[in-house]
Order: sequence, then structure tokens, then C-alpha cells
Amino acid sequence: MSSPAPSSRSWSISEDSLRRYVRFASESCIQELLSASDSNRAENANDGWKVLTLDNGVEISKRRSGSLHTFRSRWLLRSVSPQQFITVANAVDAAKQWDSDLVEARYIKDLEDNLSIIRLRFGDNSKPLFRNREFIVYERRETMEDGTLVVAVASLPKEIAAGLHPKQNNAIRGLLLQSGWVVEKQEDDACMVTYVVQLDPGGWLPKCFVNRLNTKLVMIIENLRKLAQACPIDGHR
Repeated sequence: MSSPAPSSRSWSISEDSLRRYVRFASESCIQELLSASDSNRAENANDGWKVLTLDNGVEISKRRSGSLHTFRSRWLLRSVSPQQFITVANAVDAAKQWDSDLVEARYIKDLEDNLSIIRLRFGDNSKPLFRNREFIVYERRETMEDGTLVVAVASLPKEIAAGLHPKQNNAIRGLLLQSGWVVEKQEDDACMVTYVVQLDPGGWLPKCFVNRLNTKLVMIIENLRKLAQACPIDGHR
């Protein structure tokens, strides 16, 4: 049997190997998320984050990462518990409510109770920057010893993703390089939410458009806030 062309390579791996890979790969993502959410970071002027806006208690910052930028949004949500927020942020079926460009979000495989593989798809009618993009990502959910909730999300390597879910038709497979939530409990039933994202949408796009895409993604926290405030406290995924 001839080997597939390099552009269509795919790897078929066992579920156990996939689980071990994702747990290993997600460790560094979790540590990066916790570092980005560190409340003492302001004391370190050399951490690379540059504040872009600070408005109505919402801070949006960026840090250069190679040819792209990593964006971070931090927001103190009042009258919202960490569990309420994470319940909404992890509700794949409801994802279109907080990202209007998303046409499909579904679980491909659950590897463990806190470890899943998800497909995100943006369709023909999405905005130009999202049109026909799809992402095959892992999602790992952890609770730290102090009660902080962390959700790490990033794309699988393209060969593994192709083995799990072949790219369809004219879809362009993008890469979510680093993404996720850190939700810290505060006093008076409030929580501090940090959202970090670095994304390569795939295909050729001017760098300024890619960075604008990242900026748009961190803005979805406002939609999530509204949904979280309406979420029952005892809700779950």
C-alpha cells in the first residue's frame, strides 16, 4: 500500500496512547494558564504582558508569542460562582449562544471524566475570518487544591486530528495553540475569570486579521457572563 501524500497524513493511535499524550500535553497548558492568571503578576514588569484596554473592570492584555500574539482577558464577575461560570463555559451544546460564528461544537470522544476531544466548526456564513474553519481540540478540566478551576483547551497535532476526524470538504483546519480558563473564587459569591487564547486560523490571512480574530475571541467573556448569571448554581455539563 502506498503512503499517503504528506498533506493528508494521519496517525491512528490507541485510546490509551491518546489519553497519555493529551494528559502530558495539557500539563504545560495548565501551567501557562495559571501563570497568566497570577494575581501577583503586576509586580513582575518583565512578564511580557501589555495591557491594551481596562474598561468597566475588564482588562485585556497581549503578549507576543512568535509571529502571533497571546491575548488575555481578566474580569471580576459578581454574583457568579466559579461552578456557575465553568458550567456555562463547558456547555458545548450551548456554545453558539456565546459565539455567534460557531455552527457546530460536539464531543468526539471522552477519554476520562475530565478529559475530552471536541470538534469546533465555523461554516460558510461565518464572518470572513472564521469561514470554513474547523478545530479538533482537547479539553482538560481540573480543580486545584485551593479550589481554583482550570480548563485547558488546545488543538491536537494535525496528524492525530486527521486520524480521529478526517477534514471534510473545503474546511480549513486551524490550530488553537493555547487557550483556556482559570476561575478563582472571591469573597461575596464572586469569581475572577482569566481567559487566555492564541490561535492560528489556518490558511493565509494577513497578520493583523489573525490578531483581530484573537481579540474578538476574548470578547466572548461578556456573553458568557450573561449566561452564567442565568445558570442554576447546581447545574452541570
